[in-house]
Amino acid sequence: MTVGLLGSVVYYQAGARSDALSATPRPRSTVNITHIPTLKPARTPGPKPTPTATKIDVPATGPGTFVTARASGSKVGRGAKLLRYTVQVETGIDISAAQAANEIADILAARRGWTRNGVASFQLVGAGEPYDLKVMIATPGTADALCWTGIQQDTHGEYNCEVPGGVVVNLRRWVGGSPTFDGPIHDYRTLIVNHEMGHFLGYTHETCAGPGQLAPVMMQQIKGLVGCKANAWPYDENGHLITGPPAP
Repeated sequence: MTVGLLGSVVYYQAGARSDALSATPRPRSTVNITHIPTLKPARTPGPKPTPTATKIDVPATGPGTFVTARASGSKVGRGAKLLRYTVQVETGIDISAAQAANEIADILAARRGWTRNGVASFQLVGAGEPYDLKVMIATPGTADALCWTGIQQDTHGEYNCEVPGGVVVNLRRWVGGSPTFDGPIHDYRTLIVNHEMGHFLGYTHETCAGPGQLAPVMMQQIKGLVGCKANAWPYDENGHLITGPPAP
């Protein structure tokens, strides 16, 4: 099933948010993601395996049509505020819609995620099922078009945004992360998902509470950490919500 570009978000709603910064767009880039094979236990340690790199191409733009993941899941969390979401990936890019959907579902089900507050719950739904929002992974050019159509925000080929009824994730961020975030790519994807879902739960932007502290997940960490430590989760290991002053 595909969704046309302009059909995805064709109206404007005040209060939508974006994490965009001014930057010079790059027409095309390639990001190397390294996968290390899992070794079976052995009595005598052998030589370390050589990592193999998988190249994920980031085209400047795409056709503007989307494939909806044929995936669904059970409700996670006990909260009465249920957000049903579907995952869509732009046609022709090297990302599996089903794999992306499963990764997002795992993030939202984690114990340090938004379900910890006892208010929120989430459910992944597949093509043809009713949903409350959609998560779209799109090439930089398509992401720019969707963000501009949805909230009149210029994302410069680099950034994600929240639009009425959905989240637009720039493919460049999904596979390449952010220079301000030190950690595995899955951790940065976790930040993207938790930050944008936080907006749909009513949370607004925050900033660093003090040097050396964990950055709130609602902080625009791509703009800089201001002395905080990069963090992808709403809650810390002890179950405390990580907060900071409202962003100016």
